[in-house]
Amino acid sequence: MQPLVELYEVEVEGPSLTDNTGDLDRLKRAVAEQLSGHDPVVPYSCLARVAANFRQGGFVGGAVVNHLAAGPELVDFIEKSAAPLVGMALDLGTTHLEAVLVELASGRRLAEANRENSQIKFGADILSRIHHGAEPGGLAALHAAVIADVNDLALNLAGQAGLVAENIRALSVSGNTTMVHLFLNLDPYYLIREPYIPMVNAPDPCHAEELGLVINPSGVVWVMPSVGSYFGGDLVSGVVASGLASGDKVSMLIDVGTNAEVIVGNSEWLIACAGAAGPALEGGVAKMGMRAGPGAVEHVEVDPETGTLHYTTIDGGKPKGICGSGIIDLVAALYLGRIIDIRGKFRAAHDTDRLVESDEGLAYVLADGDESADGQPVLFGQVDLDAVMRSKAAMYSILTTLVNQVGISFGELERIYVAGAFGRHIAPRQAITLGMLPDLPLETFEPIGNSSLAGAELVLLDEQARRDCLGLVKKITYLELNVNQEFMIRFSGSRFIPHTDHTLFPSVPFFSDN
Repeated sequence: MQPLVELYEVEVEGPSLTDNTGDLDRLKRAVAEQLSGHDPVVPYSCLARVAANFRQGGFVGGAVVNHLAAGPELVDFIEKSAAPLVGMALDLGTTHLEAVLVELASGRRLAEANRENSQIKFGADILSRIHHGAEPGGLAALHAAVIADVNDLALNLAGQAGLVAENIRALSVSGNTTMVHLFLNLDPYYLIREPYIPMVNAPDPCHAEELGLVINPSGVVWVMPSVGSYFGGDLVSGVVASGLASGDKVSMLIDVGTNAEVIVGNSEWLIACAGAAGPALEGGVAKMGMRAGPGAVEHVEVDPETGTLHYTTIDGGKPKGICGSGIIDLVAALYLGRIIDIRGKFRAAHDTDRLVESDEGLAYVLADGDESADGQPVLFGQVDLDAVMRSKAAMYSILTTLVNQVGISFGELERIYVAGAFGRHIAPRQAITLGMLPDLPLETFEPIGNSSLAGAELVLLDEQARRDCLGLVKKITYLELNVNQEFMIRFSGSRFIPHTDHTLFPSVPFFSDN
């Protein structure tokens, strides 16, 4: 496992009247001996610093080398007793950024941090930001905002580890294609215009100083490659982190955020697609919906016999709203308690005091004002239910269309990896009841957390992971659902609980009189 940046100890004889080799040439020769004869390149921006440090150190110390696909890059020379080389892995999310600091030599995590993406003030979604970027000064403002956020995280992480930001020698970035464009100050205008072509799919590494980052100026910035406008480096990270492409048996990766992004395949082939199945599940549509965080109801149980409600929030405090996993639990429980019918409509005749009339029609009271964090009742209404029904139908339709394209059944999948907060909090049993995930043994589903961040972390530490990322983009086939007639047909059939064809969900009770 060769980290992205490595330290090579050097101790050589200084120059003399009988050896007039230049300082840098002397250093490069000594380092090349440890790089199997590969001569490192010293970038011009590092030239004076490396030479001066080498002589001031008495030709003894550590050579800092960036391992790039184009060849090794010698960027600094430091004392042996200097702070350890550390790198920062970043999940560059549309709404949140999450990062970890790792010691490059050992892979040990030193610190973790996250923050909201301040680009939200220019638009909550990708489309709004792309439109803002087309306005005068818009792209510059979006770029400056995300760079400021990354710098804030770098300072936070370094402080936690008792270091300074300049000690960070590498940054690996994993994000969707639009976020990567904005991070690199590239115009995303054509990402949403046919034929939807990015400015670049696989950006070459650059130095931190070129982007105005507060980490070490010569620190290498390695950005995950993308497959296209709708298949970004965050998904490539997920494939690498899950090991999906390393085995012979066929598995699936599901990542639900703003969109539902799905990949199926093995070491021989990979096929992927994306669709709008996420917003209702992450709080983008449901009125009381919110992201998984403090005050979010994450799990719900309703006794089908007595109607008794029990819920838990992520931090154990009073509820402010409900996140995706809580929404799935709630709707599944409402169905099993026969409070809603197979169409996802409230049954007005049901005898429960939690079903009330609101300004938008019938709503289920998850928590009244006395229970909630802000004194306002947490309600889940028919509009919210309708949004969830569309999202769950889209999700199942995406999955079935994808496996059908390669001629396999769900039962042939060895594993279904579920990434992100969706995978971390979701209860597969409830998602199956809802008809969102296929009716398979629960052990088939494996939550893998933030796979975008995990992939970025691997890139910092392992040369093979970097090679895999660059190789994966050449073997992934992307299926465009917007023009897929089969998807639209399947979507219509999936807008019932669990499905119009209830034989697809033999473990889910079917109430014919709903």
